[in-house]
Amino acid sequence: MTKSELMVRLAEVFAEKSDAPLLAKDVEYSVKVLVDTMTRALARGQRIEIRGFGSFDLNHRPARVGRNPKTGEKVDVPEKYVPHFKPGKELRERVDKVNA
Repeated sequence: MTKSELMVRLAEVFAEKSDAPLLAKDVEYSVKVLVDTMTRALARGQRIEIRGFGSFDLNHRPARVGRNPKTGEKVDVPEKYVPHFKPGKELRERVDKVNA
């Protein structure tokens, strides 16, 4: 699912549950705020947990010596932090049930 597909789905669900449908710009703004807030939290090193869905955290990758695949030359790869998603139990069970 893409960000735009998510926005369309949110607008559909809200229209079903409410008398006044959400405007496309309101849905777009809501999704943008959510993604930006999560991105900033991870950039500050905070953990994000969404019950029933999963959690986002940072994994530390230490500096290492890698190789250029074309030349075989050694390359220093600096340390870095990468985002990591761990699905929650409810999400794992629902996905497993659908794909079983």
